[in-house]
Amino acid sequence: MRVEKLVIALMIVLVLLLAGCKSDEASSDSDEVTITYWQYTFPAKVEEIDRLIEKFEEENPGIKVEAQDFPYDQYNDKITAAMHANKAPDILNIYYGWIPNFVKLDYIQPIPEDFMSTEEIEDYYLPMIQTSKFDDKYYTLPTAVRSLALFWNKELFEEAGLDPEQPPVTWDELVDNGIKTTIRDGDRYEQAGFAWNISAQGQHVIPQVLLRQYGIEPYSEDQLTVQWNEKPQGVDAFKFWIDMTTDHKIGDADFMDTPVTSFSSGRTAMVIDGSFNIAAYKENADFDWGVTTLPVLEEGGLESNFGSYWTNAITKDVSGEKLEAVQKFLEFLISEKTQRDWLENVGELPAAASLAEDEDINSDPIYAVFLEGLEVAHATPFVHEEKERDIVINAVEKVTLHNTDVEEAFNQMVEELQEVRDEFYDD
Repeated sequence: MRVEKLVIALMIVLVLLLAGCKSDEASSDSDEVTITYWQYTFPAKVEEIDRLIEKFEEENPGIKVEAQDFPYDQYNDKITAAMHANKAPDILNIYYGWIPNFVKLDYIQPIPEDFMSTEEIEDYYLPMIQTSKFDDKYYTLPTAVRSLALFWNKELFEEAGLDPEQPPVTWDELVDNGIKTTIRDGDRYEQAGFAWNISAQGQHVIPQVLLRQYGIEPYSEDQLTVQWNEKPQGVDAFKFWIDMTTDHKIGDADFMDTPVTSFSSGRTAMVIDGSFNIAAYKENADFDWGVTTLPVLEEGGLESNFGSYWTNAITKDVSGEKLEAVQKFLEFLISEKTQRDWLENVGELPAAASLAEDEDINSDPIYAVFLEGLEVAHATPFVHEEKERDIVINAVEKVTLHNTDVEEAFNQMVEELQEVRDEFYDD
């Protein structure tokens, strides 16, 4: 009898122990916080985020990060639909030009002051990101920033009788080199001298490079006024870009699908592009190429560049333990170590001011050119990036496709850009 009682007692203890273990497991499972991260589908970034998430989860076993990406032309619509359906992700990677509209629509929340204050943000980051401050608050924090540079095909330069080690310094030299490296059969391009395209980088080069070099500050200090046509030189800058395709015929928007494709194929001599495409050129451009700073109007003249970035925002309803988890992930994403990894694997430049002077980065013959560009880079203060982009593209196409007078198209474009700004700030 005593043996039976002892066995029963041991069985009860065993059951209680097993129940306790299951309870601990359930408690452990319930303690895990899952957060969601969205970005657009840029292969190098998607692969990098997957690697970073794996590393982050190893360092933070109580947090799981689920990443999802969408094609660029669908991404904004996906965000809007998710917000309206109350199915938004916890953290978004968005273009800096979307910030004002996303704030206005109440899609995202300010960066919590106890996480990173405005003063700490401005101490940590390059000054360029201050363009994204809205209502004296920061709503996003980037991992990386971007500038532009001129890529040139040394082999096509040599074939055209040009010095392959001497890229153009001025815009007139670019046009001259473009003419010498262009091969046409009637109206059809067999080889382009320059990857001319308004919907790629041209839409940024006009206001932030050419207009500034022609002596025009594109926007008023309070950002309320579009000043592109405040001087007669404004239309001259606009016309210069258009003349490259209409008069000089050194490139065309329809040549070989995209500038990246046309240059990588070896059939375009020059292209203006960002560091984010370095990996694509290294992988696909099977010829000797180089990178140099953007042209100026005359040697020793004003240098200017366009700076931009994709940046991380916390969506409006994130709070409690999820907010704590998101902040840990955000801290990981903006760390200097992650920024170095991002440069190596994606090609975008570190956003931290301290890394702008990094010897290893500055000694790289390619990245050093983009870092130099950052010193004179300006990020356009968009209020509704999508609308503003379409207005510029449409204005150029009115001239190139429909023979609209250049000055007429230019002034109408400025008027429409001003209407977008007025509508945004009047609401």
